[in-house]
Amino acid sequence: MRLCAFDQVWTHARIATFDPRIPAPYGLLENHALAVQGDAIAAIVPDDAPELRRCTGTVTDCRGRLITPGLIDCHTHLIWGGSRAAEWEARLAGVPYSEIARRGGGILATVQATRAWSEDELLKAAIPRLRALVAEGVTCLEIKSGYGLTLDDELKLLRVAQRLRDADPSLRIDISPTLLAAHAVPPEFAGRADDYVSFINDAIIPAVANHRLAEAVDVFCEAIAFSRAQCDRIFATAKRHHLAIKGHVEQLTNSHGAELVAQYGGWSADHLEYLDEAGIEAMAKAGTVAVLLPGAYYFLRATHKPPVAQLRAAGVPLAVASDFNPGTSPFASLRLAMNMACVLYGLSPEEALAGATREAAKALGRGAICGTLAVGQRADFLLWDVSHPAEIVCSLGTHPLVQRVVAGIPDPPL
Repeated sequence: MRLCAFDQVWTHARIATFDPRIPAPYGLLENHALAVQGDAIAAIVPDDAPELRRCTGTVTDCRGRLITPGLIDCHTHLIWGGSRAAEWEARLAGVPYSEIARRGGGILATVQATRAWSEDELLKAAIPRLRALVAEGVTCLEIKSGYGLTLDDELKLLRVAQRLRDADPSLRIDISPTLLAAHAVPPEFAGRADDYVSFINDAIIPAVANHRLAEAVDVFCEAIAFSRAQCDRIFATAKRHHLAIKGHVEQLTNSHGAELVAQYGGWSADHLEYLDEAGIEAMAKAGTVAVLLPGAYYFLRATHKPPVAQLRAAGVPLAVASDFNPGTSPFASLRLAMNMACVLYGLSPEEALAGATREAAKALGRGAICGTLAVGQRADFLLWDVSHPAEIVCSLGTHPLVQRVVAGIPDPPL
């Protein structure tokens, strides 16, 4: 018998593959082994498969524990300066957001603080936030800019996102950086949003593309931010520079931003509380992922839910993300976001876990690389000490993660 070419094997596991070709809930395979060669999954076979008997690689006995794909947080604003906790306290006391904004609060307060911080200071602040996500099992995440709103400060934020990849050897992670210069109109362009859009198109996007600092361009398409026509201009420029498309859309009103994202073949449309049938149809036709962000819905005490049932019926992929940011979703917990998606939006635990793995990978243009467990996929996976996959979503405050593996390299057992 030929010796196996496997570097590592995890045996006696229950494997939640989330592979749609496996009809069992969660794509679950009982009494299976997962073999890794290099940075990829080389085999998923029953424990009694003959090729495992003489494998010369490292063997880990999972003792019946659960293996899932690595968690993917496909919408975060991880890098910022300052704090907005006092703003939240004021909102709870009844101060309206318009008054908070008049006092200098909101996104522009974070912009002011972020501009004042150096690249090293922003990196130092971001590391513990990233560490919190990694501790829950995140192996891939998106990080947006959007708190600089000048050429130098947007580039600064995206450089910090790149530096996070190597900032701490224990935080090995795949990072997808996104340019969100169209997050708000900066003070120096007050009343001149069209001029700021021209600045984004003429200066920021070309510089980001030239330095290869982002994979995608995002916009905030809302009456309080940028119009559909302005977002259209930005997307056209992004496409010319070979950058993918994403959008914060339909969070507060129906601005038909999801249709625009779909028109450009966008990776994802995010928030979607006020999405209509036309937007759903456009997303389904384009294959655009719906990214649900229940943390912001909860924190802002919103009442208008995304049309989850209609999205599901139309076959639109449903991803779930933390939206981790200082003002409207200050939660460094993708498990919490999954729990909220179930309790507040009506997802099943299986849908929530798929939303933070398989569908989140699609939302980052990585569906062919990660998000499911199958031969040829990158070996990003997690070992959990749980009796049922739903425990990962249900039992918050517990720490069931035993081991995280990224590109075939295991973290030390927790």
